[in-house]
Amino acid sequence: MSRRVTRRTALAAGTALVASAARSQPKPPAPPVEGYTDQLSYAPGDTVKLHTSTAADKYDVEVARLGPKREVVWSDKGVSGKKHPTPKDASSHGCKWPASVEVKIPAEWRSGYYAIRLTPAGADKPTPTEPFFVVRPATPGKNSKILIQLSTNTYNAYTNWGGYSLYAYHGRHKVQGRRVSFDRPQFSQFGTWEHPFVAWAEANGYALDYAVNSDLEFRPEVLKAYKLVLSVGHDEYWSKPMRDHLEKFIGDGGNVAFFSGNTCCWQVRSEEKGRALACWKQNFGDDPMYQVEAHHSDLSTAWSHYLVNRPENTLTGVGFLWGGYRKSHGQFMDDPAEFTAHRPDHWLFAGTGVKRGDRFGGKDTVVGYECDGCELKWADGLPEPTLRDGTPKGFEVVATCPARWHPDDCEWYERWEKGRVGNAVVGTYTRGGTVVTVGTTDWSHGLRGNDPVVTRVTKNVLDKLGT
Repeated sequence: MSRRVTRRTALAAGTALVASAARSQPKPPAPPVEGYTDQLSYAPGDTVKLHTSTAADKYDVEVARLGPKREVVWSDKGVSGKKHPTPKDASSHGCKWPASVEVKIPAEWRSGYYAIRLTPAGADKPTPTEPFFVVRPATPGKNSKILIQLSTNTYNAYTNWGGYSLYAYHGRHKVQGRRVSFDRPQFSQFGTWEHPFVAWAEANGYALDYAVNSDLEFRPEVLKAYKLVLSVGHDEYWSKPMRDHLEKFIGDGGNVAFFSGNTCCWQVRSEEKGRALACWKQNFGDDPMYQVEAHHSDLSTAWSHYLVNRPENTLTGVGFLWGGYRKSHGQFMDDPAEFTAHRPDHWLFAGTGVKRGDRFGGKDTVVGYECDGCELKWADGLPEPTLRDGTPKGFEVVATCPARWHPDDCEWYERWEKGRVGNAVVGTYTRGGTVVTVGTTDWSHGLRGNDPVVTRVTKNVLDKLGT
């Protein structure tokens, strides 16, 4: 049966096809909303100023505290958007965008990590990168004797927004920056390391107070309110005042637990009252401090460098020079990321049931990706620190796992022994207060996976040193 097609029916069919095609086309992505806060941490009563830039006409804002669950505490819809230029030196000196949203922190907001979700009007999903801030306790130590200070210096060091970070591998033209600003959108590492720890701790009844790296530098008086200070995950970049203040805290009887790795590896200098970090790293000879011998201890390079002469071991008991990589950078990629227990009678292992030679943490790859250790000697199959690398007298090694540097990371350093295999080291020492280290960035992954030994060791530390 034939059908006559008129011009009108053809036009109608064509219109229908165009409409159908339009409906099948994916909706163009909404322009992102990017932003940063004017400070890293605030106390109740302070005002958070959010600086944003977007081509979207309107956007929604949602603030949530991240603990065992995501708790929304504040929101606003239909905020007017405006696009602002990004300076060429935004990576090092900030974006200089005006504040677009202000939120006064009420007294009922608990101390914690707060993420800001930004959603362009009409978008199906929010912008992936979330600005963040920390709420400090109104009265330090009132609700908890445990303070967790978040590794915000490390977040900034790895953020390449605007073109540069403190690394060449993702810098513009593969160039490594020497100064990084907090006044630009940040790539937080909280979700990778600290969040699994705090979610587990708070779900198990441990109250925590929160701070950021720079609070140890600019608000050291808060430390005296606590029995235990925590470093969790990837706490790589420390300023001299941060370290001075925490070491004094330990000397005065305060306890510290480093549930972290690659800790205190690089010395940084805070600038602009903590809104920027300078670190010359391998190019220490270009650091202005290099020109004056009296300032060599202030060089923004590795803490273990002979000119600085303050290896991180003297603080944590271990260091990256005798650690390295596990399950990363091509090192031990096919081997399990697990610890071997050496001293099962140590209080750290109380209640775990482990025996000498038992292994733990492999299911959740708790060793890696970066590890800290100390120079070891072995006697009767048990490791002992040599104490030649700055590890304090009395440091007890309770568990280890082999780790190794990648050659590209070490050949610039004259004290590196090429090809050396080190270890991630779990251990402890007492010098005034007690210091515990686990020598790995990924310890909290064992808490997320509910590893029985990792969880019990963590409980032992919090119970013994934090109450």
